[in-house]
Amino acid sequence: MFHQALLFASLCAAVLCVLVQDQAPVAPSVLDISPDGSFQWSYQSEDGSSQQQSGQEIVPSGGQAIQGEARWYDPEGGAHEIKYVADDRGYLPTSADLPIGPPIPAAILRSIEWNLAHPEEETKS
Repeated sequence: MFHQALLFASLCAAVLCVLVQDQAPVAPSVLDISPDGSFQWSYQSEDGSSQQQSGQEIVPSGGQAIQGEARWYDPEGGAHEIKYVADDRGYLPTSADLPIGPPIPAAILRSIEWNLAHPEEETKS
């Protein structure tokens, strides 16, 4: 019984060692919040991953415009990067890693152009 308990404890320890990954220490980090509501923060890890973000108030709408970017490396060593803007138009990311849809067929584009040039009149019932 003791040997079975020892074997079970050893297996649990081995599984936990595999599940726990080393976290890269954060080297320099910056956080700056201004009285006008604008902000900027960034950090960089020793493994080369980094992230930065800044934001400011949009005067006409009263919302905020935030822009930022992040860089990291996958377990195989491949580099990844994403840049984004979030404002009153929504979240707009750009990255080589994001999928790109197929182009809109020419017939559909012509149909959209025709519909825009010939709007339907509303019928009253």
